[in-house]
Amino acid sequence: MFTFLENSNIIEQINKQETEMNTLYIVRGVSGAGKTTFVKNLVYGLLCAQMFAADDYFTDSEGNYNFDASKLKLAHDECHANVRKAMNKKVPHVFVHNTFTQEWEMEKYFKSAEEFGYRVVSLIVENRHGNENSHNVPKETIQKMKDRFEVKL
Repeated sequence: MFTFLENSNIIEQINKQETEMNTLYIVRGVSGAGKTTFVKNLVYGLLCAQMFAADDYFTDSEGNYNFDASKLKLAHDECHANVRKAMNKKVPHVFVHNTFTQEWEMEKYFKSAEEFGYRVVSLIVENRHGNENSHNVPKETIQKMKDRFEVKL
């Protein structure tokens, strides 16, 4: 089941839905779009929520980001496993924020949501503010993300 949330007062709408059905929020966008900031702001205002990203794997206990491309698959596997653990615990609002530029990257999350009885909401964060990414992703890589970004309407 997919749901559209109006832009006005999104936190109020999400909290209202808490009694209706557990929800997995898939937050997508290219590096630097503001996915993490957006999700942190939402989670802060929610009654019961958890957030996950593949980037968590590369962030040490002091908050330093140490990316290693050879461990990217491990990072995504751990992210998905953490999302599944949260859904197994029936956390009402589970957020996963990765680039998710292509449909196939979200499939395992859709399947897990169905397995655990979660509704799925997909949110795309656009980089309209022209922000530079905080992980030093090269501009060429971001352009490749933009070129392959798939949207299913």
